[in-house]
Amino acid sequence: MIKRLFLFLVLPFFIACSGENISPGSSASVSPASSSSRSAEQASEIQRLNDWFAEKNEERLAFSPLELTFLGRKKQYDQIDQLSLEASQEQLDWYADTIAEMQQNFSYEKLDPESRTSWDLWIYQYERQRDLQSFASQFYIFEQMNGTHSLFPTFMINYHHVETLEDMQAYISRIEQLDRALRQELEKAQMNAELGVRPPRFAYDIVIDEISKIISGEPFDETTSESAIWADSRSKLQALVDAEVIDPQTADQLSDQVRTALQEHYQAGYEEILAWLRQDIENADAQPRGVWALSKGADYYNELLSFYTTTDLTAEEIHQIGLDEVERIWQEMLAIKDETGFDGEMLEFFDFLTSDDRFFYPDNDAGREAYLEATREHYDFIRAKLPDYFGMLPKAELEVKRVESFREIDGAPAHYFQSSPDGSNPGVYYVHMSNMRANPTTELESTAYHEGLPGHHMQIAIALELTTVPEFRRQTGYNAYVEGWALYTEKLAWEMGAYADPYSNFGRLSNEMWRAVRLVVDTGMHAMGWTREEAIDYFASHTSTPVEAIIAEINRYLVIPGQATSYKIGMLKILELRERARQALGDDFDIREFHDAVLGGGALPLDILEQRVDSYIQQNLQG
Repeated sequence: MIKRLFLFLVLPFFIACSGENISPGSSASVSPASSSSRSAEQASEIQRLNDWFAEKNEERLAFSPLELTFLGRKKQYDQIDQLSLEASQEQLDWYADTIAEMQQNFSYEKLDPESRTSWDLWIYQYERQRDLQSFASQFYIFEQMNGTHSLFPTFMINYHHVETLEDMQAYISRIEQLDRALRQELEKAQMNAELGVRPPRFAYDIVIDEISKIISGEPFDETTSESAIWADSRSKLQALVDAEVIDPQTADQLSDQVRTALQEHYQAGYEEILAWLRQDIENADAQPRGVWALSKGADYYNELLSFYTTTDLTAEEIHQIGLDEVERIWQEMLAIKDETGFDGEMLEFFDFLTSDDRFFYPDNDAGREAYLEATREHYDFIRAKLPDYFGMLPKAELEVKRVESFREIDGAPAHYFQSSPDGSNPGVYYVHMSNMRANPTTELESTAYHEGLPGHHMQIAIALELTTVPEFRRQTGYNAYVEGWALYTEKLAWEMGAYADPYSNFGRLSNEMWRAVRLVVDTGMHAMGWTREEAIDYFASHTSTPVEAIIAEINRYLVIPGQATSYKIGMLKILELRERARQALGDDFDIREFHDAVLGGGALPLDILEQRVDSYIQQNLQG
């Protein structure tokens, strides 16, 4: 799973650990026409356009100091984003102006296919954001899956690196601005609440608990424990002292400034949100309802489906695809159940998998570390296989970590934080481990492959490291592509020889069943009036997923409608394109070249990905 940070911020991406460099590859199956085959006029137009994209992308990034930091750059390092509706509109207006400028100053006809793709994507990005922003009054601002309230401390701890005195001063400056950013988020939540748009009550409960944890401990209250952000600031200051960048007296002065900033700005901003949430919670639905219940709910959900799947599939069509996939996968699961020799019905097999201690690590620190170490070993196996399946490989490292305590939720899904383009920040695979009974070993492998190698980390790190496309394409994500790729790689890992244990292979199918079930329950809840309980029951009757994880999943779908449909839709498209290439190329089909064609242009809407793969097929047919 990956997250979208803010409307114009396609960040952070999540993943797992290795501690070993992966050598970058050098091949790409679909590349722009070589300079020798271009006319001087075309080459000049392409270069002018790419220079223009570079200039405009810098302007785009200037709207988001946090995105710059995620990318490993220390520009505007003492600032955080403006999150008001007015700021969002300013960015949209800027984007519209750039399109008018591009169309006036450049000729689409003079471009090669790769540059035309960049042109189309620049417009596509604007149109998708514009259309989604028109439903801003329907957004849930504070919920358990996304939000500045939980992102900011994670960001400061993991991404705001302190190597100089100026970096620490920037750290303090950002803390001092958090109350402004949180207030902007609060104002949007309050405006939407006045229109009757609120997340379900359970989301209020979770966010209240998250914020309470964020501002617990020193320096926020008189306890012996330290808050995560305070411990982080002390660690960073000590590192500066140890490196003799500053002396202890300066560190003490800076520590006092951090304490003041945390108490007067950080804590104040969070407490203002807490007060409103506690006052407004009684107005939220105790029995959650899908977005069909909102005043513009049907139109909003259709827009979300289009945004997340990058298709024009309707809710009814997606629902039926889900039903069909559930039936197909169910039959494959039955076959593996029989392979294990289990004597009983499928639901009894589910109970066995979710209750027998052999499928769980102990719910203690030793068990948690054993789970993480097992994940690393599976990555070692896959890493050795990668050159047989990919020409391009990421250079960024991958780490496996437990989710920080202040945002850890029982049964919540594992996720990936992206690496930086220069590799200075590794990708990170985060696992919620507060309840180890929500982390069965049957699903350890498939989840790790999805989030790390050959899944999110493979795709996102390669995209960030590309040199053959404009930078804005390396920094953009489309959910159906990104999540579709990650789900596709769960199956690919099986083809690579993973899942030697039949229970793990059953776990792979269980995870694929998750994604098929999502098509059914997401559309069911948001377009067909299903209750939360009906969705939970359907999920439980088709998967071996522990009940805690099912509840967390359903709660997730309720607060980010449509997003969960993108996984299976994207996977099915990639499999369709792979089979098309295999049929067309026959003995000349090379899985490495196909994967390079899919990954070599960065994340793409599915229709543009299809055009890219068709081009790769034609190039190979022509020799």
